[in-house]
Amino acid sequence: MSNTRIAVTLNVSVLHRLDRVVHRGLFPNRNQAIEAAVVENLDRLKQRRLATECAKLNQIEEQTWAERGLPRRSHWHRG
Repeated sequence: MSNTRIAVTLNVSVLHRLDRVVHRGLFPNRNQAIEAAVVENLDRLKQRRLATECAKLNQIEEQTWAERGLPRRSHWHRG
């Protein structure tokens, strides 16, 4: 995957925290630390969205459909 250069403005205290993480050797440089943080946050947002959508489902109705299964293909409308 190719990378694209961007400019980011950070609060000084956030930058100091970032530098401490890099200096402790958790990441080789700021770029990789920031990228890992962004990817982790995006994944977390995606999971939260999935959990929110799943919470909207009616568990009894979903269980009924799971136990009933899909109809055989011959019963599907062909149009």
